[in-house]
Amino acid sequence: MTVSAARTAPPAESSVLLRRLVADQGRAHWKGYLLAFVFMAAIAASTSLAAYLMRDVINEVFVARNSRAIWILSGTIVAIYTVKGLATYGQQITLTRIANAIVGSVQRRLYGHMLAMDVPFFAERHTSEFVGKLSFVATSSAAVLNALITVAGRDFLSLIGLVTVMIVQDPMLSIVGGIVMPLAVWGVQGLVKRARKIMRSEFTGGMAVLETMQETVRGIRVVKAFGLEELFRARMEGQIAAVQAAADKRARVGARSVPLMETLGGFAIAGVILYGGWRVVSAGETPGTFFSFITALLLAYEPAKRLARVHVDLSANLVGVGLLYEFLEQPAREADDPNLPALAVSGGRVEFADVRFAYREGEDVLNGLSFVAEAGKTTALVGPSGGGKSTIFALLLRFWDPRSGTVTIDGTSVDAVSRRSLRARIGLVSQDVFLFAGTVAENIALGRPGASRAEVEAAAKAAHAHDFIAGFHRGYDTPVGENGLQLSGGQRQRIAIARAILGDAPILLLDEATAALDTESERAIQEALAELAKSRTTLVIAHRLQTIQRADRICVIEGGRVVEEGRHDDLLAARGRYARLHEIQFG
Repeated sequence: MTVSAARTAPPAESSVLLRRLVADQGRAHWKGYLLAFVFMAAIAASTSLAAYLMRDVINEVFVARNSRAIWILSGTIVAIYTVKGLATYGQQITLTRIANAIVGSVQRRLYGHMLAMDVPFFAERHTSEFVGKLSFVATSSAAVLNALITVAGRDFLSLIGLVTVMIVQDPMLSIVGGIVMPLAVWGVQGLVKRARKIMRSEFTGGMAVLETMQETVRGIRVVKAFGLEELFRARMEGQIAAVQAAADKRARVGARSVPLMETLGGFAIAGVILYGGWRVVSAGETPGTFFSFITALLLAYEPAKRLARVHVDLSANLVGVGLLYEFLEQPAREADDPNLPALAVSGGRVEFADVRFAYREGEDVLNGLSFVAEAGKTTALVGPSGGGKSTIFALLLRFWDPRSGTVTIDGTSVDAVSRRSLRARIGLVSQDVFLFAGTVAENIALGRPGASRAEVEAAAKAAHAHDFIAGFHRGYDTPVGENGLQLSGGQRQRIAIARAILGDAPILLLDEATAALDTESERAIQEALAELAKSRTTLVIAHRLQTIQRADRICVIEGGRVVEEGRHDDLLAARGRYARLHEIQFG
């Protein structure tokens, strides 16, 4: 098992990613961000005004003992903090809505781009990679933009307002208080590179945990049957420990700015107290100015600290932004060419002419394969496993494209028509039945979205599935569970057959379609499929030869070629490869 490592943008790319994200998502929500900026400006103004009023509170109330000022200043403070509270509420709601909209937008783009990829793309990756991207990458994009607007609005504006108050109250004290800021910024910058590297490790580890969880759920019967609980528990514990260690390390690196900022902040406040106290005691300055200044300095400490470490906070989420654009920049492998015509099936004659194909370089699966499936007839593909039978179906559906040779339907090459129209005219029933989360009726209806309940039930009856479905407590509204685990293998297969029947495609592909059925059910389904195949071109992959004895043509596939073809009786009489397979099965 492997998990794709998360690519981390180097420092030189951080600004590029930020500009691209702002242009991509920021512009789409500029009105919302402007409103949030107004709210944050009100927060900054309220905070600064409260610090400024501390001078009058001290001088008028505690020094001059002005009783009228008590009421005025108290009322003013109440009004200021009411405005600040409402503005904070407005800012949080606005940014949350924008973040949710960005997450939804990014997830839609990721999912849409994922659907535009071909089958080989998915064969090279684990599902955990896509699940992780859909969650981590989307939230990272929203987190980066919200962090930027919060830093630019609330923190930066608050810092400007409070520094202005400090300068107005005492310019010399402002110099003393602000002298440590460059040191703090310099100290925090060294943590950015480490935080980015750790975040990449944490993301990769998280994908490994998700991968093991998914495989455990999907393969729970194998885990239980082979007693693999302890093995998988140990694997999961190791992966969780690695993620936990990376998270702890990221927390330590992120927290290292705290003692630095606290220590430097202590020096700044101590310097202000020493100098300001001396001026009040020895130079006769009013204490109100000093207290107003120290209040502004203390209030400025938090936004200054957040500004100093903003790169550390952004670096982790920029990993997700980098992954987003890396994925979106991959060309869509299955984007239908709008100029390609739709496939028109007149009879349904399928022909493979000298087709060569390999999943991996140097390992040919099909080696000059040629055969014809006549329109309206049933053609069976038999032979040993690994001969290329399932690959024939994959090429006909254009899950893969051949390295050379042609695949045609009624004389039209399948790569000359749109994939959507091609697949709409081909029905597939695989031995590996996949059912989606939902009800029995919903899974059958996927054969033709929009079909009525009556049409769904008619398809189920044709597939000999109606009786067992009607026996469920909720009938056709019975949930099938994840991948149909609440149904037996035979029940799942008959639902898949009903789905293909409902699709009513002129070309039908049956890949061991009755493999999971008992003898009685298999006979019933064979009769249903025989009726269904009367007006269709049907290709059947079968290992049990008794299921294809009435086929119009049988092709024996070995080594990626057709080594023998004909009808059942003729092939037995020829005493060739088919006769040998028949002898092995029936003695």
